[in-house]
Amino acid sequence: MHRFTGLTVIVTGGATGIGFATAKLFAAEGANVVIASRGEENGMRALSELKSIGGNPIFVQTDISDEAAVQNLMNRALEHTGRLDVMINNAAMFYESDFLTETTERWKAVFDTIVNGAYWCSKYAAEAMIQKGISGAIVNVSSINGYRALNQSSHYNAAKGALDQLTRCTALELSPHGIRVNGVAPGFIDTELSVVGGVNELETDWFKQFYVEQRKIPQARAGTVNEVASVITFLASEASTYIQGAIIPVDGGLSITF
Repeated sequence: MHRFTGLTVIVTGGATGIGFATAKLFAAEGANVVIASRGEENGMRALSELKSIGGNPIFVQTDISDEAAVQNLMNRALEHTGRLDVMINNAAMFYESDFLTETTERWKAVFDTIVNGAYWCSKYAAEAMIQKGISGAIVNVSSINGYRALNQSSHYNAAKGALDQLTRCTALELSPHGIRVNGVAPGFIDTELSVVGGVNELETDWFKQFYVEQRKIPQARAGTVNEVASVITFLASEASTYIQGAIIPVDGGLSITF
């Protein structure tokens, strides 16, 4: 069953990790996928693979922390197919940083990508959907960090918390236009972001002992990008038409433990 045949989907951060897995699922189900990514090399590689899957994909090199770049992304998507049906706000950035030694520039960079980028993408995507009379869907990729505390992560956690509120508020305001807005909150997922300082945190003793052996994660493992992507595509599909403003954890049960 091809749930998205003929629909146009933008995926930010769509060249790697969760974004690329999501782009592939959409393409496999007939969508015309627009990959937005800052990196040209990764973007072109992802585009090549998507072309072998299906649909009519394009890559638009985009820094979503730049409002003009986001507007260009929307224009390119509309020029490509004449419509926009689904907006996936997935792009993010993370690095370890102590709160007291954090710089204003780096703090702003995280918020400009995670919060402002999602704001601009949601705003201009919604405007395009409304102009075309399309009852579309917006899905924000947040994190369980949005409602939990973590050392050396105040910038990222605060930004994800803001993204959660953006999800709820835009769900309320865009509902009269038939646009659904929801989010997913991944836990430990095996992606490029799992590698911090050259070390994959999912392979460390502390992760294996605390999260696996002691079952802090009830399923006793990290998740895969496809497990997150399947929830994202569900929220964008007609199977979830009565879900609005929800943020679904995809974390193997981590958020229900203490």
